[in-house]
Amino acid sequence: MRSESKKLGIIAGGGQLPLKLAEVCKESDRPYTVCALTGWAGDDVTAHPHRWFGLGELSALTKFFNNERVEEVVFAGNVRRPDFRRLKIDWAGAKLLPRALLAARQGDEALLRMLVEIFEEAGFTVVGAHEVLDALLIEEGALGAIGLDEEAAADVAKAREVVEALGAQDVGQGAVVARGLVLAVEAAEGTDAMLARVAELPEELRGTVEERAGVLLKFPKPMQERRIDLPTIGPKTLRGVADAGLKGVVVAAGGALVIDRRSVAQLADELGIFVYGISERGRE
Repeated sequence: MRSESKKLGIIAGGGQLPLKLAEVCKESDRPYTVCALTGWAGDDVTAHPHRWFGLGELSALTKFFNNERVEEVVFAGNVRRPDFRRLKIDWAGAKLLPRALLAARQGDEALLRMLVEIFEEAGFTVVGAHEVLDALLIEEGALGAIGLDEEAAADVAKAREVVEALGAQDVGQGAVVARGLVLAVEAAEGTDAMLARVAELPEELRGTVEERAGVLLKFPKPMQERRIDLPTIGPKTLRGVADAGLKGVVVAAGGALVIDRRSVAQLADELGIFVYGISERGRE
């Protein structure tokens, strides 16, 4: 965890990651405040110093952070690409809208990089969730008691080829491969929806609870801005993997976040699946 006592502004989307970071700050006596994004952040953030903002209220948000003497900003949690036609924006948002639309046409990665630039231009230092709490990063090897077998390792190799090829085109971070067959790739729908699609496939294509087959691989894109939107797994991911009949999930060691690794490892063992970190070495 970062040793600095600089006040942290947590821009909170959906999921458990924003809450985890807020809890860590509270436990370590690090000054912090939460910008809870309306429609995304959960009500549990109200247990922490917070204020609610819409996605387009950039002027109000940066003013709030300045008034709160925030120095570092972290983006945490799930937020889908907004519908810019219906987005309620303030004067700062209106000023930046043409820039945002141009970035959006270039892909999600360009849009995320633009968000980072906006806050840096406003005088804040943008940090990654793993810089706030480095224990979130998964290491190489099995997180639980179950490891990779030969068939799973072959599926991982195929899935990695697929994800890296698609990632170069700014398409998703994940793929599902079973017995050498690509069952799904992650696009705009996200990991949970992709796994739900796999669970609906005929059993002869995928595994089952009784006879598991296949893997989910989550890898950062080659051009990934690693301070924002790193692949993240948690209990919900594991349940989706199990329901789809897969053997487990593989992520990039040092390039993916695991929320509450102890409970994730325990759940993986209970479900009879693996969580495994592999090296990113060999990338161009």
